[in-house]
Order: sequence, then C-alpha cells, then structure tokens
Amino acid sequence: MNVVKTAVNGVVNQDTIFFFSQKENVVSAEYQGGKILKGFLIGKLSAQNQLEFSYCQMQLDGKLDNGLSSCQLSKNDEGKLILIEHFEWKSRPGEFGTNIFQEL
Repeated sequence: MNVVKTAVNGVVNQDTIFFFSQKENVVSAEYQGGKILKGFLIGKLSAQNQLEFSYCQMQLDGKLDNGLSSCQLSKNDEGKLILIEHFEWKSRPGEFGTNIFQEL
C-alpha cells in the first residue's frame, strides 16, 4: 500500500511503501520511502473492518515520531483495498490528520 492523499501535517506520501501482514485480528506493517527512513505499526482489526494501530517512525533527518490511528477499510471499484486513516501524533501533541491509503 501507499498513501494517495496525505494530510497537511502528514509525513508519509505516495513514495512511502507499506508492507502489511495479518494473523487473525493482529495487523502489522513495516514501511519506508519518501521522508521515512523506517517505520513500524501494530494494531488490531475489529469485526466491523475497523483497524486501530500504534505507529513509530524515523524520518530521513533522524526525527523520531509516534502516534495512534483509527482506520476504516473498504474496497474501490477495482477491488483494491482502501484505508482511511485518522491519526493523532503523540510526539506532536495536539496534531491530528487524515491520510488515505490504497493497495498497490
């Protein structure tokens, strides 16, 4: 997956590639690219296709960031997975945003 729409205060973008895996209701991912040197997330998937996760990442400039996200999952007309992420930076108190991911 990558991000097709980035929040104004977001760091991930179309050049950031996410490699997701899932075992039962546990979802994890590693990601990198764009401004991100390396990132990780882990979370849980509910029966209602809601994904909640915690993330941490290091940017190319060495800045460490972390936060929490709540996501809705759906599929587009082509059958590709769409993830709408509502995030809250914990490393940047008071900052929130929305990113939209799409399956590659």
